[in-house]
Amino acid sequence: MQHGHSSRIGPANATLVDFMPFEDMVDAIREARAVITHAGVGSVMVALANGKRPIVVPRRRAFHEAVDDHQFQLGRRFAAEDLVTFVESPSSLGEVILERSRTRRGEPGSNALAAELRHVLTIMIGPRPPTAARER
Repeated sequence: MQHGHSSRIGPANATLVDFMPFEDMVDAIREARAVITHAGVGSVMVALANGKRPIVVPRRRAFHEAVDDHQFQLGRRFAAEDLVTFVESPSSLGEVILERSRTRRGEPGSNALAAELRHVLTIMIGPRPPTAARER
């Protein structure tokens, strides 16, 4: 778990790091069963580019995490396009994770916006390397 400047808290079996190099973060996302992130456009796009449907918890002005609620608006827009699982409040994150584990909804939607984002990201950062599951 990359936690940035936040408190070092997490599940007992989690590896916690303040920050990690971008390449390491991309590798971790590629290997992850689930990606949980804030609703920043860069983080969402990296997850989507690597075939992950991120669970997004927007940073909020009310919690003094951001100067405005642009992440809330962006997260809702991505959710409306079926690209992310949007979590409106951190208090409901556990419930969302449990529900998602039951439904196995980890792939992003396949609409026009998702296809366009994948195309742009492929141009910007290159194609995804094949995973063991795709190699079979």
